[in-house]
Amino acid sequence: MNTQLTLDQLRSMKLYGMAHAYEASLLLPVHEQPTSDTLFGKLVDAEQLYRKEQTTKHHLRQSKIRYPAILEQVHCSAARNLSRDQLVSLADCRFIERGENILITGATGCGKSYLACALGRQACSLGYRTMYFNVTRFLETISQTKLDGTFVKLLNKIERTHLIILDDFGLQHLDATTRIALLQILEDRYGKLSIMITSQLPVAKWHDVIGEPTIADGIMDRLVGNAHRLELKGESLRRKKLENNV
Repeated sequence: MNTQLTLDQLRSMKLYGMAHAYEASLLLPVHEQPTSDTLFGKLVDAEQLYRKEQTTKHHLRQSKIRYPAILEQVHCSAARNLSRDQLVSLADCRFIERGENILITGATGCGKSYLACALGRQACSLGYRTMYFNVTRFLETISQTKLDGTFVKLLNKIERTHLIILDDFGLQHLDATTRIALLQILEDRYGKLSIMITSQLPVAKWHDVIGEPTIADGIMDRLVGNAHRLELKGESLRRKKLENNV
């Protein structure tokens, strides 16, 4: 049997996981090489794992998540008002399938963005399309697409995304254009897709940032009604890290 021809055919068919596993099996001593049925199972498993890894890498590239954060490095304690049980309950990302939101609030440097990015990366690893935005940039993007006529294209892209992360909400008040756009986005996603928001402001003050009471009521109703709320406490982790490095 021409094993090199088989390897070339697997690669030409883009079955790279199978090709790698098959090549590895050929390097084993003859008495350690698996039987044909065992080998076939291993090749299928290898291909499935390879495709999952490639999908995860693609989702991570597309997400533009700010930090290379992972859930295992998120610090949980009573002082932070974040328990390991809370984190575990969100780690399977079933909240995305249920169309539930996550609202993370807390003082500057307490780890809001890191936690959001860790959950976002976890979502990518589980096959969920994710997009990360700094809120200021997000609002600028909305305004720009409204001007150049590509807003519908942006909406369609967002609608195909399972999880949207908006980081640092509340740094600036919304204008009429961004208020309406945000309401439209939330209306399209409500109960079907998820949004995650971090903010230095407590949720009770978001109404004032949004402005225009009627629209603010609509936005807050769609954000808070089905949301997990994480109110982080404690000193600035960023400042603590700097002090430890001195």
